[in-house]
Amino acid sequence: MPKGLSIHIGINEIDETRYGTKAELKNPENDALAMTDLAKANRFDPIATLLTKDATSEKVTAALKEAAAQLSAGDILLLTYAGHGAQVPDKNGDEPDRRDETWVLYDRQFVDDELHHLFSTFTEDVRILLLSDSCHSGTVARDLSLFLNDSELERSFDTSDRTEVRARVRALPQDVSFRNYQRDQELYDEIQRSVPALDLQDIKADVLLVSGCQDNQTSSDGAGPHGLFTETMLKTWKNGAFQGSYSTLHRQVTEAMPFYQSPNLFQTGKSTPSFLAQAPFTIS
Repeated sequence: MPKGLSIHIGINEIDETRYGTKAELKNPENDALAMTDLAKANRFDPIATLLTKDATSEKVTAALKEAAAQLSAGDILLLTYAGHGAQVPDKNGDEPDRRDETWVLYDRQFVDDELHHLFSTFTEDVRILLLSDSCHSGTVARDLSLFLNDSELERSFDTSDRTEVRARVRALPQDVSFRNYQRDQELYDEIQRSVPALDLQDIKADVLLVSGCQDNQTSSDGAGPHGLFTETMLKTWKNGAFQGSYSTLHRQVTEAMPFYQSPNLFQTGKSTPSFLAQAPFTIS
């Protein structure tokens, strides 16, 4: 019988002493807790639910290493992230726009090269399902967006329906990203020097990403208790009554989302069609 493990990350605010701001969000912790409940309902064993101050680079890395040590071919990891997304300058030449995408963890930004290096430590034919409800999360591998300033973020939520509420987005502001990189440039540059570039990493696991938006878009924190992507996905899932594949789930979620936020479906590593065709959140 295949094994299912899960890791859930939700960050409502970041360490002001490291970033110069708390960059508060309302819903990421709720997203992580909801996905923990979903994982348990589908017989996944949650090995870590990391909320805000516990969502550090050390703990995220340790949780992924623990999962890699426990999972064998045919097993599955459900990994979910809710929080800010950002970028740092690309120092190893693996990004066409010369910017690496990051998750904004509590203590520092977690570079996409790090995440994919950890994916490369998983045994061949392990399935990794990644849900990322964050800005610029279309691939969490190759970010084609530029830093967005406040006016650009505002324009990304323009709509002809003036009754629609403009929600807070999950993008670390440009000036905060720049100051954080200036302060910790040696750290981020060394991270990229210490792990292989994305195009040189050999990922034998089967990785499937369903993200909250495209690389050049922002993800809404949501007007209700969850991020807009997470809330829409949960409504579509209907507590397990949903029928169909990951492709079907992605299509129905996308159809229910506003035009300015289009969830992405992306595969890397082994990228088998059979994983894409499976019923969502199933272990067998």
